[in-house]
Amino acid sequence: MTCRHRLHPQRVARLAALAGVLLGLSTALQASVLTLDAALRTAQDNNPELAAARWGTEIALGERNQAGLLPNPELSWEQEDTRRGSQTTTVSLSQRLELGGKRGARVEVAQREQALAALELERQGNALRAEVLAAFHAAVQAQERLQLAEQSLRLTERGLQVVQGRVRAGNASPIEATRAQVQVSEMRLERGRAQQAVVVAYQQLASVTGAPQAGFERVAGMPSDALTPAEGDTLLARLERTAELRLARLQIEQREADLGLARSQRIPDLTVSLGSQYSEADRERINVVGVSIPLPLFDRNQGNVLAAARRADQARDLRNGAELRVRSEVVQALAQWQVAAGEVQAFDRSILPAAQQAVDAATRGFERGKFSFLEVLDAQRTLVAARTQYLAAQAQGSDARVRLERLFGDLATASR
Repeated sequence: MTCRHRLHPQRVARLAALAGVLLGLSTALQASVLTLDAALRTAQDNNPELAAARWGTEIALGERNQAGLLPNPELSWEQEDTRRGSQTTTVSLSQRLELGGKRGARVEVAQREQALAALELERQGNALRAEVLAAFHAAVQAQERLQLAEQSLRLTERGLQVVQGRVRAGNASPIEATRAQVQVSEMRLERGRAQQAVVVAYQQLASVTGAPQAGFERVAGMPSDALTPAEGDTLLARLERTAELRLARLQIEQREADLGLARSQRIPDLTVSLGSQYSEADRERINVVGVSIPLPLFDRNQGNVLAAARRADQARDLRNGAELRVRSEVVQALAQWQVAAGEVQAFDRSILPAAQQAVDAATRGFERGKFSFLEVLDAQRTLVAARTQYLAAQAQGSDARVRLERLFGDLATASR
């Protein structure tokens, strides 16, 4: 037997409208939570400094096109003797011929500049990614500090209720209630400071992503593997692939290209001219052919050649210094990350559970009259301090990751 029910059209419309409202509410709630991927995408699209770096590649492309152009020919007109009947008029066309490979040297320099612009854009992208990560981590930390402050406030309020109950029963001194009230007031002040820190962190994150103000209500937590230390051997093996060292090597090539251009400019250019001369006095037109070339007696571009050679030497030393600096930065960041990860693991496994158990035991013992409120207060402070140190360890791990991402870009890609 089959039973069918028909819904009234108005009821169907109301249910559809309700479903639409719920769907819109769900979408709005999801939109108010900013994820790390969304923050990175927004920064890539809206950050003005990265947009300016993108224009650098177009500028380098224009300079590359300009470097390959030939010199323009010159058209000249000359008249001898302004008297009628005796004037001589000459019209000629001149073309400068570049010798010594100047055009090829210019093109090579422009190509190096183009590669430098592209690499600078990559480095700017890595720097922006690191800034977004740092700001996002700071926002997450601010949220967790606020959550810690609220948990601590609830903990102290619970302690105050227990003390007040014992005071009313005549089992505790009113002084202990005063101490508990002071502790509650301090936690409320701490919560206010944590709320203000959240506002500041949100605004900083919005600024990094290119937004004038925060358009989100909270940020999502970090991925589960965000604080897992990267493989040190893998990163050190890929040290030469970092944008910093590739940029340093490319600057050496660019300085060597500048040296080649300076050397090519030692050879003077040849100018060839072809024209026609007409004499009114002789009623005769003759062809004029000319060749001119500077004599490199004094200026052989020797000063620019020397300067270009020394700049190339300077670039080599700067590259060696960059390698030492980047290697040291990677080693320090990896060590910092490993230590922070160990501390976080220790807090998760033993320190925080033990501190929480101590608070629970002290509170139960105080309710039964076995412990004084000072012991409960000391256990609460120990738990708050442990949670604060736990957040500090997480912040140290986040800072190490940001330092490495600034050098390697996305660590998930760099570790492959």
